[in-house]
Amino acid sequence: MLLRGSAGRSVPDEGPSPHDGPSLGDGLSGREAGFADADGVSDVPVRTDPVGIWLAFRRFWPLTRGDRGWFVLVFVCAVLSAVAETVTVLLFAELTDTALGQGSVAAFWRPAGLWLAVAIVGAVTGYLGNSLAAWAAERFVLRLRARVFGHLQTLPPHFYQANRRGDLVERLTGDVEAIEALVVSGIVQAASALFSTVFYAAAALWLRWDLALATFFMVPLFWFTTRRFAGPLRAVSRRGRAADGAITAVVEETLVNVVLTQAYNRQRDEEERLLGRARVRLRTAVRAVRLTEFYEQLVEVLETLCVLTIIGLGAWEISQGRMTLGQLLAFAAFIGYLYPPIRSLGQLGLTATAATAGAERLLEILDTPPTVTDPDPDRVPPAVSPGRARGELTVRGVWFRYPGVDQPVLRDLSFTASPGELVVITGPSGAGKSTLAALLLRFYDPDTGTVRLDGVPADRMPLAHLRANITLLPQETLVLHDTIERNIACGLDGEPRRADIVAAAHAADADRFIRALPDGYGTVISPGTSRLSGGQLQRIAIARAMLRDAPVLLLDEPTTGLDTLAARRIITPLKRLAHGRTTLVITHDLTLAPDADRILVLDEGRLIESGTHAQLLHHDGLYTTLFRHHARPREEGPGPAGA
Repeated sequence: MLLRGSAGRSVPDEGPSPHDGPSLGDGLSGREAGFADADGVSDVPVRTDPVGIWLAFRRFWPLTRGDRGWFVLVFVCAVLSAVAETVTVLLFAELTDTALGQGSVAAFWRPAGLWLAVAIVGAVTGYLGNSLAAWAAERFVLRLRARVFGHLQTLPPHFYQANRRGDLVERLTGDVEAIEALVVSGIVQAASALFSTVFYAAAALWLRWDLALATFFMVPLFWFTTRRFAGPLRAVSRRGRAADGAITAVVEETLVNVVLTQAYNRQRDEEERLLGRARVRLRTAVRAVRLTEFYEQLVEVLETLCVLTIIGLGAWEISQGRMTLGQLLAFAAFIGYLYPPIRSLGQLGLTATAATAGAERLLEILDTPPTVTDPDPDRVPPAVSPGRARGELTVRGVWFRYPGVDQPVLRDLSFTASPGELVVITGPSGAGKSTLAALLLRFYDPDTGTVRLDGVPADRMPLAHLRANITLLPQETLVLHDTIERNIACGLDGEPRRADIVAAAHAADADRFIRALPDGYGTVISPGTSRLSGGQLQRIAIARAMLRDAPVLLLDEPTTGLDTLAARRIITPLKRLAHGRTTLVITHDLTLAPDADRILVLDEGRLIESGTHAQLLHHDGLYTTLFRHHARPREEGPGPAGA
């Protein structure tokens, strides 16, 4: 009748932890329990606190707001279709007793004409009802997918270390469609089946109430059968959706890491990994089909028993002269029409039960609160203007630990950075450097202490305003699957002039190699592109930052992954980019350290040294040790060029 949602998929799983971030699996609650596949690997967690049908419906029903008027029209069409079918059966009885029973052609035309007219009305209303229902269903899917996707973008980095990307993709596809089958298609089909049941039952009672009541005693058997199958099907559906998510996650991870797979001859290992998850999916799919088919065939036998009972009673009534053949055929037709919608209601119960597995997994996302939110408008200080900030950063007494981690990553950290200042932040791995970047961009809020921009606490200004005034160049150069021109311009709200894009690329020393490409600025690049080297991609990112022109610049390991010549090649555009801005460089590479106005040295989350390059070398502390380790490879000579 309507489009039904396909099986939804996937569940949180473990992933790599961030720099200075929580360890593997941090942030996961105790709600998940895995089940092992044939090779003993248990990476398909299953939520252990199931969501009921009513709760799932109540949580997602508000998304139908705006379309409920169309639902009324769909229900009206369903009523008219049921009435048309009821009238059709009665006209069939009249034709049987008059035109056929009496052998009269004259008695044929009136009921035949009415039958055709009613059939046309039923066809039109059925078409309109199904078309409107499909339209409303797709609009619901659009809203729900947008809602989940929008919420995902508010969640903190540690959420994405606890959930595999392929798993999240499945939640946005299959699970969303499963919810649609419950909330929209389900309610429309249930209403249609209910209306049909009421009209057919009323017509059967009108023809022969005593025979109708006798056959109605079979209805509890359908209800009991449906209830008996609901529990096992829910468990199988939950595992099937989880297994689907695991398959997608394995495929996504393998494709992203295809170079590693090929270089280490892991093709067979990856195939076995996929087959392991696929075997779990196979077992759950076969189990689901067996349950569904057993239910279908059992109901078919029950319906046959009912029909035979009706025919037997009808034959007795005809032999006693209390019923005509036309009445018996009409009565049998009504009972025959009655059981399919009753069966449909039972199947919808099973479909709704299976859809709750998708509801559980979507609610796990929607019920995960963002770690930071916009302040109430009345808490935004008047000092926060919509324009460009000056760029003065102040960090005071900051302590911070990641969710689910006992030990703090930052401990009583304090410093300031003024406009035009270049501050290098360095220290051993795990010292808390990248965590500081996450706090400055307000991916998290400090447990205690404050982070301020121009004297205003970060948690009292809109996120969009804060992040519009801070440009991040992350450790991994991020590009979109788009043209180079649009990649450079992606940090702006509006459409920049082509001349501004070219000027930014020129300042980033990227214009020459971009123009050398076959399509120039129209060349399409993507994550993992082989068209450009790491140094070239980094210069495109620098051009993006220059075009954005934010007063605060945050560079997180800007030379990571580049050889010596490539790293030197981007130093000049980096200095151009930093000119006149508040610039924080988080790095192990101390190439920019001699030019820094100040160097902050972190160790185990504490600021242990602060000063200029010369001052810290004279102090002969941890910075001196780090700088000597950095200088030694440079003295051994450059490696191959990668710019």
